[in-house]
Amino acid sequence: MAGSTTAERGERKQESSGPPPRLRSRRARLRVIVILGLVLVFLGFPTVWLFWGSAWLRAEKVSVSGTRVLTPAQVRAAAEVPLGKPLISVDADAIETRLRRKLPRIDSVDVVRSWPHGIGLKVVERTPVLIVQKGGKFVEVDDEGVRFATVSEAPKGVPALELSLSRSSSAAAGLRRFGESRLVREAVVVARAVPAAVARGTRTVKVRSYDDISLELADGRTIGWGSSEKGAAKARTLTALMKASPGARYFDVSVPTAPASSGS
Repeated sequence: MAGSTTAERGERKQESSGPPPRLRSRRARLRVIVILGLVLVFLGFPTVWLFWGSAWLRAEKVSVSGTRVLTPAQVRAAAEVPLGKPLISVDADAIETRLRRKLPRIDSVDVVRSWPHGIGLKVVERTPVLIVQKGGKFVEVDDEGVRFATVSEAPKGVPALELSLSRSSSAAAGLRRFGESRLVREAVVVARAVPAAVARGTRTVKVRSYDDISLELADGRTIGWGSSEKGAAKARTLTALMKASPGARYFDVSVPTAPASSGS
């Protein structure tokens, strides 16, 4: 009987040695993936339970910082932080939205988780730049022209905004073009551009039209500012003009390159 051929012996050798190397490699990788998956499951379940199911990391207290006019109690009440809920589930964006809607005096708020049990509310309040008298009360206006609060007493050192819009056809056209809100913002820009020494003594910012804004000082002097444009140049010119004419009662810097003063 003839013996096995070389090819037949090679086939029997391959069969006895097991699956091909490529298949063995795939199986090894699969085993590694399965093992890692089991490890992650066993490690992940306690973590998920710790943050979501346990009583250790629950929202139990709310701290408030940064308030000046508002009280911490007002902020906590408006925030409506869900106490007793998992700290990780507290919706910071929803809290911020509620605070800004209910308390317009708040300009911004940073909601911070303070592990293991706290929520911190870092508040920045709006600062009034102008006030508008309305009846017997005062509406506060911030540096963006936002009317954010009504108070019974005018805050000290904040000028009054007086909208004395001219009845001329050009002023009426300007009002239709810009709107009252835009004119309020222009007044805010002027109030912020005035030199600090003048700002401290400013009693009223009067708006007659977009390009006719003036300031009345507490000592009776008046400044014609014009529009809000070229505020830095007008501020420099006004400072120099007041030094050059200390006895003047009226200063006009509406055209900063051609200023004027009058009265004594």
